[in-house]
Amino acid sequence: MTSDGCTLPLAVLDFVGIEYGEPASASIAGAVDVARAVEDAGYRRYWVSEHHNMSSLACSAPEILTAHVGARTDRIRVGAAGIMLPNHAPFKVAEMFRTLLAMYPGRVDLALGRAPGTDPLTAHVLRRGVPADVQHDFPGQVAELLAFLGDGAAFPDDHPYRRLVAAPVVDEQPQVFLLGSSGYGPRFAAVNGLSAVFAHHQSPDIAFDVLCEYRRDFRPRRDGDLPYSAMSVLAFASDDLDAVLEFEAAWALTMANLARNVREPLRPEEVTAHARSEAFRSRRRERDPRMVTGEAKLVAERLLEMKERAQVDEIVVVTPSLGRERRIASYREIASAWKDQGSR
Repeated sequence: MTSDGCTLPLAVLDFVGIEYGEPASASIAGAVDVARAVEDAGYRRYWVSEHHNMSSLACSAPEILTAHVGARTDRIRVGAAGIMLPNHAPFKVAEMFRTLLAMYPGRVDLALGRAPGTDPLTAHVLRRGVPADVQHDFPGQVAELLAFLGDGAAFPDDHPYRRLVAAPVVDEQPQVFLLGSSGYGPRFAAVNGLSAVFAHHQSPDIAFDVLCEYRRDFRPRRDGDLPYSAMSVLAFASDDLDAVLEFEAAWALTMANLARNVREPLRPEEVTAHARSEAFRSRRRERDPRMVTGEAKLVAERLLEMKERAQVDEIVVVTPSLGRERRIASYREIASAWKDQGSR
């Protein structure tokens, strides 16, 4: 058992996908089913993402989903990966996550991103039409948020925000991570003494190097702080080759749709047809470096190898665009195989 009551250095990042033909309410209920299942399997965390203007996803309000899932689980850490900070006022984010901590003490994570989580027009609307210089503004936003959360980086005595209180007042902070899919996120986390999460599922070519550099360059914010990192990986485990092919095909179709600005749920028959097509199967021989798929034992072995190579503390499993029951079965099989690997 780990100090936080869970057994495995595994997490789940859920996009809360809406399956074809189901209402959003079913997707959110399904997210609870996923969270309960991975809690029972021994995963350490269940996170939801922030995406906007997509009818295929139900994760536009990750703080609300975090509260909903937290109420229906008992031990697993819950949170957002992430909150896209340029879309929000740091003071409001501090209020939301302090409220979550008051509801679920010791169980709340807050991962911060600087991407919009959407297209430029939607980002413009979210930011009330105020022009944003993310490169310039993001460090200050993070500093403000940490000060409002009361992590020791308080405002100077003469700062106008010093008299503000992000209510409710609680005696702990969420574990704060910096998200990244480029070198910026891990570097920012290292220099500022924060935990880091890197999206291998978006940038596999640089993931291992930047995560090792994060650990090497980490500067503690406070005495005793140590580097802490995680890496998100596209993974699906099954003995059923057809199921594996359909997972891979669904991701390929999703990426193609996003490139064409198509944001609708995938039709199951479309996924099946693509998975069976000769064009897909011939390209599959080249293997997408972002994916770890196949029998559970092989998936767990590969994830453990990646964990060691990246020098990370956790692997975050990303399993989108597939039937929910298949996803839950995959999470369970990965956890079981991980335990078997760890017992050797």
